[in-house]
Order: sequence, then structure tokens, then C-alpha cells
Amino acid sequence: MQTSQDLAVDAEELGRGGHGSLTGSLSVRRGFAFLAFAGIAWGTTGAAVEVIYRISGLGPMAISFWRFLAGAVLLLPAWALRPSRKAPRAPQPAGRRVLLVCTGVGLAVFQTAYFAAVRDTGLAVGTIVTLGAAPVFTAAGGRLFLGERIRRAGALAGAGALAGLTVLVLANQPGVVHPAGVAMALLSAVGYAVTNLLGRWTGRHGTGVDAFPLTLWSFLIGAVVMLPLALHEGLLPQGGNLTEAALLMLYIAAVTTALAYPLYFAGVAVLRAATASVMMLLEPVSAAVLAVLFLDEQLTAATVAGTVILLGAIAALALAESRLQAKHKMP
Repeated sequence: MQTSQDLAVDAEELGRGGHGSLTGSLSVRRGFAFLAFAGIAWGTTGAAVEVIYRISGLGPMAISFWRFLAGAVLLLPAWALRPSRKAPRAPQPAGRRVLLVCTGVGLAVFQTAYFAAVRDTGLAVGTIVTLGAAPVFTAAGGRLFLGERIRRAGALAGAGALAGLTVLVLANQPGVVHPAGVAMALLSAVGYAVTNLLGRWTGRHGTGVDAFPLTLWSFLIGAVVMLPLALHEGLLPQGGNLTEAALLMLYIAAVTTALAYPLYFAGVAVLRAATASVMMLLEPVSAAVLAVLFLDEQLTAATVAGTVILLGAIAALALAESRLQAKHKMP
């Protein structure tokens, strides 16, 4: 297994569409393994955050700030040692700074609202609603701002996702799903969609920002954006088991941020985007399992039914897109 530093450097190369060492050596099987690790690791983030809530008194603003800051600090050595830094600097497009700021803000909204959703409505529901709604918002944003067509499969998947969300939210008994938490999850999905659409726009128009530097700068900008909010909320723990809280924050920063993101970038470079989308469904599944096994959350019949409908719709969309890509590549 390569170190996170090596993977970060290789992931940057792959983000440019280059043909570096990892492109030649990374197999599809290893790409699957990288995405599986990233999806499962990200599924543990909400569980770790919920435990931090219970033992430290920290809120979502503070946790988001510390994750951004620690993740950026852990990625800085890889950025400093990357081979491309020795190459001559190319002229930077005028929109580069706007892209970095917008991506950082979008990531801050995505992460912080997700942490708030976990606090308000639980890990399982918060994760499922966020990751179920995000593809729908992304498709809608792609149609409105990028001129992307919504094909029949996309429309059906969007309708299925909305149906799943409706069952999940309305069919449960009062108190099982909290509206404030669902609202935060939907806001998180909007933040995710914004960062996704910015990535697509970057790929089409070019901004001089590769995948790895974009991630690092997004973390740094996210930390700056979150600092005043975290200070207002309370930047430091208010008691409890500070050692356990610090270890969990280190796990979130090191494993689910500094390691998982480079692995994700490396994996998506060798797999179809639709395949990667299906693999990322491991995140809500692993989050739901952890919620039931370790956090004493209950999965009602309505929650299970809504989850199956929602995630099934997204999986169907990914498979349809995969078939479309394969058809276009046929001679």
C-alpha cells in the first residue's frame, strides 16, 4: 500500500489526465479497492462526529473547522514535495481565485450542514438524505448552469430519489426523523452539488488548478470561512473526555480526509464516473450499519423502505450512464 503522500502526488497527476506512474500501474481492481476504502471511511465520519458531540460539547462549526485545518496541515507535506512544483509556473487564469473560494465555501457548507444533520436527526437519516439528494441537485444544477441534458434515465432516477426521500421523511412516526435535521441534510446536499458542478466546469473550461491543489486550497479556505463561526459557537471542548475527542478528530483528519480524498481521486481516475457513483453508495450503507450497531439508532420499516428506493434510484442512474458511456465508445 502506498503512503498517503505518494497517493496524493499521483492523484494530482491523474487529475490532470496525465500518464504518470500510477496511471500505468494502478489496476482497475486497485481502483475499486481505493474507492471502497474511501466510501467506507467516509461512512465512519458521521459516527465519529456524533461521539465527539456526546463527549466534548463541540458543535458542528467547531468540528468542521478542526477537520479542515488538520486535513490541510496533513496534506501540506505532500503538496510541498510534489514533483510538479519544480516545473515552471504557467500563467494563472483570472477565474482561478474565484474557483478556489467558491469550492472552499461549497465544501464548508456541505460538511458543516452534514454534521448538523447528524446532530439533529441522527447518523443514518442524515447521511442517507444528504447523499440521496446530492445527485438530484447535481443533475438539476448541471441542466440549469452547464446545459447538460437530463435524459429519461436521469429523470426517472430523480423521481425515484424524491419518492425515497418522501417515504423516509413522511412515512416515519413523529420523532424518528426531525425536520430541522432533514433541512440541514438537504443544505449539505446543495453544498455537495455546488462543489461537484464547479469540478465539472473546471474540467470543461480549465482553470490551472489540478485536483490535489484544489482539494488542499479548499480545505484552507474552508478553515478560514469556518473560523469566525467556530469561535462564536465555541472553538474548544467544554469538558468530557478530551483525549478521546482529540483522537477521534485526528482519525477524522488523517483517515477520512488526508488519506481518503487522495485514494478517491486515484480511484476515480481509472474507473468510470458512473461506477464510482455506485461505489460511493458504500458511504450511507456503512453509516447506517454503524448507527444501528454502535449508536443505538433504530432503523424503522419506513426508513429502510425509503433508503432502498432512494439508493436504488441513484444506482440505476449510475448504471444507465455507464451503458451510455460504453455505447459512445463503441466503433
